Amino acid sequence: MRKHTLWVAGSVFIAALTVSPALAQGQRLLENSPANATNAIKTNSPNEPLTQLLREGRRLANSGNVAGALAAYQQAANLDKANPKIFAGIGFLYASQGNYDAALGAYQQAIALEPKNAEFHYALGFNLASLGKNDDALSAYRQAILFNPRHANANLSMGVVLARQGKYDEAMNIYRRVTTIAPNNYKGFELLGTSLIQLKRPQEAFTALQQAARIAPKQGMVRVHIGSAWLQLNNAEKAIASFNKAVQLEPQNPNIQLQMGKSLHAAQRYDEALRAYQRAIALRPNLPEAQEGLGDIFFEQRNYSTATNFYRQYIATAPNDPDGHYKLAKALKESGRKQEAVYALDQARNLTKAQGDTGTLMRDIDALMKELRN
Repeated sequence: MRKHTLWVAGSVFIAALTVSPALAQGQRLLENSPANATNAIKTNSPNEPLTQLLREGRRLANSGNVAGALAAYQQAANLDKANPKIFAGIGFLYASQGNYDAALGAYQQAIALEPKNAEFHYALGFNLASLGKNDDALSAYRQAILFNPRHANANLSMGVVLARQGKYDEAMNIYRRVTTIAPNNYKGFELLGTSLIQLKRPQEAFTALQQAARIAPKQGMVRVHIGSAWLQLNNAEKAIASFNKAVQLEPQNPNIQLQMGKSLHAAQRYDEALRAYQRAIALRPNLPEAQEGLGDIFFEQRNYSTATNFYRQYIATAPNDPDGHYKLAKALKESGRKQEAVYALDQARNLTKAQGDTGTLMRDIDALMKELRN
């Protein structure tokens, strides 16, 4: 079963993989929103209530009370409507809650006040990408790069979105640019390597990934990607050795197990992939992509009832992903539960329309609906 949309992570690992490696790795990159704006908010106003609100907002944010911090910064914004960093702080806090629509509005207000701030445009792009608005995200990243051509994260994030759209050559050109402007940033080499894996060019991927490993020897995910390249070369022994090294480096990182599961799944090593997904969930219960991966494996094995259960769990944690509803509809159809399948498919269509997607997923939804109504 294909992965039509992101979150989601971003994948973020299209081809034979359930999720693109570049996409999933790129999704983690996108999650590295600009430095916590709440700690950078300052005011030149002698207004003591405003100063107190900003201090309280910082304290609440640092203690993990996001709702309280938001309330404080919103009050501060009412007192100082000309301070873009207050709105950027609000946007950051909304994004940390996964409320990307609200974050968009806050960052748009920040940009209106300070239109040439590259960080604000980068953050806007992050939120747009998180909502699956790829073209708008690309525009925002381009604006960030216009104001700061050496903004490594904006460049990398633009590459991630291009890879999400299947434009791997364009993405790789951007990754190569990052390796030039930021040669000590391992992400440029890592994402270049994962794009080459996507294109089934594992030998070339090794060069980039090994450079990433030299720059960041303690990054387990780089070792997972090296293992994925070995799997493409049908060398399971070296792949497993790379995976084991990744786990030694980051034993409590569920994303390591998740990506191992995806790579093993792509190599049709289903039993090992199942165990990796299960370990990922043990480390982080309700991990959406692991639930989806388990659903995909059971669907491929024609165990439609179990697949249905995992797709339902996936939708519970990622309710706005139309692909999850589409996959659920397929599993329900194969289980003979036609009415439930139609409902799930309607959900998938509504979400797809809302995201402005008129491509492959919408065509697949229409085709399945036609089958169900015949």
